[in-house]
Amino acid sequence: MIRGLGRFLFDFVVGDEWRIAVGVVAALLIGWVWLAAGAPVAAGVVVTALLMGSGFTVTMLREGRGRRK
Repeated sequence: MIRGLGRFLFDFVVGDEWRIAVGVVAALLIGWVWLAAGAPVAAGVVVTALLMGSGFTVTMLREGRGRRK
């Protein structure tokens, strides 16, 4: 049962595009470090959201370009 749960969570988080999962984890870590350094919470939330959105956008643009050929 634990093994099945682990497999489900891996597929749910990583899915088909591992680069997005890595980008989300990196954005969360950067936001956490920023907040730990004393930045305002609102700024940390905005920066983290922008990092996640830009990472997703870059990944989708790269993927879309590769499939046009």
